[in-house]
Amino acid sequence: FDRNLLPEERFSPHDLIRKVRERKEELGLIIDLTYTTRYYGPEELPPTLRYSKILTMGREIPNRRTFFHFKYLVKKFLRNNQDNDKLIGVHCTHGLNRTGYLVCRYLIDVEGMEPNAAIELFNKSRGHPIERPNYIQDLQKR
Repeated sequence: FDRNLLPEERFSPHDLIRKVRERKEELGLIIDLTYTTRYYGPEELPPTLRYSKILTMGREIPNRRTFFHFKYLVKKFLRNNQDNDKLIGVHCTHGLNRTGYLVCRYLIDVEGMEPNAAIELFNKSRGHPIERPNYIQDLQKR
């Protein structure tokens, strides 16, 4: 996938870090949901940035174990960073479906948000909607 893109069309973790800094914010954790290690390695990231990998298959609803791992990481990070405004970056291959599903699921199950409100918030914040109907339908059933 990456080889088919021009360099200016790629968006790497370094681009994310730069964009966050430009906004005068700080990234504290990256949760990588890709089901591969070929895009980048944690050794490429600054040592002050925490990194966690959750191998998550695409196109399928993430299983219960995956969600519990995601929820654990987010809650632990938020608890340990109550005194600052550090951000969590979450990504899968395109940053839409697996990412959107787990972020929305967290908002619904942990924060008590209504499913459609969580989906709408994610879509608006991401600037592109979750595309896979199976993810949306599963979230709406919660």
